[in-house]
Amino acid sequence: MPKNRSGGGLTATQQAAKFLGVAALSGVVLAGIALPAAGALGLAAKGTVEGFDEIPANLKTPPLSQRTKILDSKGDMLATVYSRDRTVVPLKDISPYMQKAIIAIEDARFYQHGAIDLKGILRAMNRNVQAGGTAQGASTLTQQYVKNVFVEEAGDDPDKVAQATQQTMGRKVQELKYAIQVEEELGKKKILENYLNITFFGQQAYGVEAASQRYFSKSAKDLKLEEAALLAGIVQSPSRYDPVNDAEEATKRRNTVLQRMADVGDITRTAAKKAQATPIKLRVSKPKNGCITAVNGASFFCDYVRKVFLTDPVYGKTKEERAKVWNQGGLTIRTTLDPQAQAGVQDSIRSHVYKTDKVATAVTLVQPGTGKIMGMGQSKPYGFGPNETQYNYSVNKDMGGSNFGFPTGSTFKPFLAAAAIEGGRPATQMYSSPYEMDYPDTVQTCGKPWVNDRQYHLENESESEEGPYALKEAMAKSVNTYFVQMLQDIGMCPVSQMTDKLGVVQGDGTKLPQNPSTLTLGSNGLSPLTMASAYAAFANRGMYCTPIAIEAVTTANGKSLPVPKTTCSQAMSQTTADTVNTLLRGVIDSGTGRQAGLQNRDNAGKTGTTDARKNAWFVGYTPNMSGAVWVGSPSQSVEMEGVTIGGVYQDKVYGGQVPGPIWRDAMTSALNGLPAPSFNTVNIPDPPDNTDEGRGRGRGRGRDKGRDRGDGNNPFPGIPPDNADGNYGAQRPGPGGTKGP
Repeated sequence: MPKNRSGGGLTATQQAAKFLGVAALSGVVLAGIALPAAGALGLAAKGTVEGFDEIPANLKTPPLSQRTKILDSKGDMLATVYSRDRTVVPLKDISPYMQKAIIAIEDARFYQHGAIDLKGILRAMNRNVQAGGTAQGASTLTQQYVKNVFVEEAGDDPDKVAQATQQTMGRKVQELKYAIQVEEELGKKKILENYLNITFFGQQAYGVEAASQRYFSKSAKDLKLEEAALLAGIVQSPSRYDPVNDAEEATKRRNTVLQRMADVGDITRTAAKKAQATPIKLRVSKPKNGCITAVNGASFFCDYVRKVFLTDPVYGKTKEERAKVWNQGGLTIRTTLDPQAQAGVQDSIRSHVYKTDKVATAVTLVQPGTGKIMGMGQSKPYGFGPNETQYNYSVNKDMGGSNFGFPTGSTFKPFLAAAAIEGGRPATQMYSSPYEMDYPDTVQTCGKPWVNDRQYHLENESESEEGPYALKEAMAKSVNTYFVQMLQDIGMCPVSQMTDKLGVVQGDGTKLPQNPSTLTLGSNGLSPLTMASAYAAFANRGMYCTPIAIEAVTTANGKSLPVPKTTCSQAMSQTTADTVNTLLRGVIDSGTGRQAGLQNRDNAGKTGTTDARKNAWFVGYTPNMSGAVWVGSPSQSVEMEGVTIGGVYQDKVYGGQVPGPIWRDAMTSALNGLPAPSFNTVNIPDPPDNTDEGRGRGRGRGRDKGRDRGDGNNPFPGIPPDNADGNYGAQRPGPGGTKGP
């Protein structure tokens, strides 16, 4: 037995037959356009009911693209992102005025006819003949809905959109067949609901809820008569009847809708006249789409979340599959970002570095033991204007960061120390540490030994720094020659293996090269997220955890999607980590990081300032928070001497002097009210009094070149500066091509 359609009338086959008969006789096919005579239609292949029935009726309605909400760890909104601004609502949450208005102006006989309106066809045909062209269409709401489904499925692909909207006989007949299917399967009320949720209302608003919010800043269920009529009138031509840009034309169209509602008996003529006399009163809400709108400086973190989603296989095997899920939207993504930590990051940045400064800063905080990114910000805001950027200085290139990261200087030295201690060197290890020296003739690598065939030379920060030194004081004072001698002693392979375990890769994602300058003095570019995550392993007693940004994802229908998980592994023994913690406490207690110290908390860290003062770092941690701060020129074009940063003149920038206080203030706010656990430390004896340690220091020959410089980050011939916020000189052979630390 054939199915009965919810609108009554003919069966699907009877309707198709009558439709084709009318089309063949009149030379007109309904679908909103007038077509030439039947002989030019190419109807021969589909000129019978049998041919019509051969068209597959398998319309698959895609889920409607909606807004995605990105939340912080407490569930508060960070940003909304969408390819199409739409909020799907049930029919009961749409004003009855809106329902009547759209039917009156688009398809007044909606509840009387089936998928096609034969009476409407004849009326349109007659009008078109009289006009000598196409004056009136006869598409039903159902047919319009089917067409919108094709457009929705096409997404933002211009070729697919053109195909979905092409005015061809094949497309129109296909739309008709699908319209009949939809009428049978959904019924009138569901078709109306779907239509009001899918159609475009201009001003980037898809669906009546988004349109109501955009034009009137209210829900669709609260629309008044004159407001509903205005929205219903927009649908025919969203650009022509846009009330924001042409109130006069929009008013005329609104009044036409009101008159039509009175003509069909939906409202009284008195009500229509009163509404027509009411001026349009808009309360426009500005579109808020994308990470650029994120609150509390979280735009770059928001963009990082987007890139995680688009690159992680848990959301689809291919990038196309992942992009489809993202663009479809309707997701609720709860992230790891802690609002208190993020506020601390932003407040500290604003206090210390202005967006108009010649240099920038980037700050990232992570949680040891979980890998959760707790805070992420920078002084150059997300945007396209002056002193704005789309580059996230905190992350690697593949996640939206600079081309190579930024040279880290002496903040790399703890990795070397950890490798030496893990390999059996004592925490009291001493080296002669002269003020200056040649790089070793050879240093063992994981393969062929490195050879100093170009007679590379290095020196300490000041001539007063002359050994012998033990590790504790060498770390506190960041003595370059000490750590080069340590590297010669243990070889490069243990250091390379240690950094691999700590997830330390260059900003472009490649493995660190094995040369003394890279594996001692931080000559290669890394990101703040990489550094904060690696140092978190020290805080976590040697356990390294990969960084994560997403805690939960749910779809529009409440289904949970998988999330990327952190991977934790023991990068070093607990004893090694405890020893490094003890060493780096000394940096803050009595070394180069004194200005970074936190009050009433165990904390540890390391400063770093590169050659020519193009980069300054502080990376530090407590047992429950790790953070990295970089300050420098994104293009590596500014030498930070005689510069003003955050309104304060800096004669010479050091890692402990500018990045250190930024770290201190950000961490103080982020940790406020949280427990203050203590490190597990070890006893590192001071050297015996009868050693030569300390001799020669304090002679000071007037050569103060800046604490902790050590990466040889001078301009290199043949390596042009990147012109788009990357850096240069971050990928280069070790001491080769450098002046030395």
